[in-house]
Amino acid sequence: MNTSFREKVAVVTGGGSGIGRDTALLFSRHEAVVAVLDTALEKAQSTVDAIREEGGDSISVFCDVSQAESVQTAFHEVLTHYGRIDILFNNAGIIMPGFIEDISAENWSRVVAVNLSGVFHCMKYAMPELKQRRGAIVNMASMNGLVGQMKNPAYSATKGGVIAMTRSVAIDAAPFGVRVNAVCPAGVMTPLLEDWFDKQPDPAQMKEYTDLSHMLGRTATPKEIGQLVLYLASDDASFITGQAIPIEGGATLGYGMGPKAEWALGGFEQPSSGGQQA
Repeated sequence: MNTSFREKVAVVTGGGSGIGRDTALLFSRHEAVVAVLDTALEKAQSTVDAIREEGGDSISVFCDVSQAESVQTAFHEVLTHYGRIDILFNNAGIIMPGFIEDISAENWSRVVAVNLSGVFHCMKYAMPELKQRRGAIVNMASMNGLVGQMKNPAYSATKGGVIAMTRSVAIDAAPFGVRVNAVCPAGVMTPLLEDWFDKQPDPAQMKEYTDLSHMLGRTATPKEIGQLVLYLASDDASFITGQAIPIEGGATLGYGMGPKAEWALGGFEQPSSGGQQA
């Protein structure tokens, strides 16, 4: 993609690691200035340092997307520093798997607060600025929000909600030239996933099962997801809005594939994280 984001300001939530970090770096490499928001400020600053080492312009800002006041404060800091917001990538999220009867009300509320209310807060407080700039929003949804996943109803519900909210807000924002889309990955090789592999009884076997759950035979890299985010935020995607774009390596094509689907039935523990990163 040859599109330049010169003079544009991109806000990336959950930008301290994984998809958020790689996408922040990609925005910078395409000449955007980048505000990296995260609850883990040291990780956010690490992303900023990497951007600056490449000659880019970036700042780190503490933000707990589950808290409206924290989002307002963070966006105010971005506007004070850069004077504008052109792109919002709502990437921050958590995952707390389990069968529905085993999920506590507290954990349910936490997943909803970060994954769903967090996207609401960020779109709400960025929208006035984005309307002035005819900006773009990209929300992190998931393949789980399209098709569901075993032992993961809370996460799937929030990602389905993100998709519905994306489509609804896209309708309201369209008259102002603001485009709103969502990306829906399957497995992505983030530090979170790698840590999960390490906690399994047989990490190598679990990685193989995860790879084979995608028809392409491997798990995505964060950069591959970031490239789609960049495209949707760019003028190259100027006629795309209200869409939930799967980027899942053929994972939803595997019905009846036998051994390639066995990983889902193997009784492995699912990944979990309390931090706002994806």
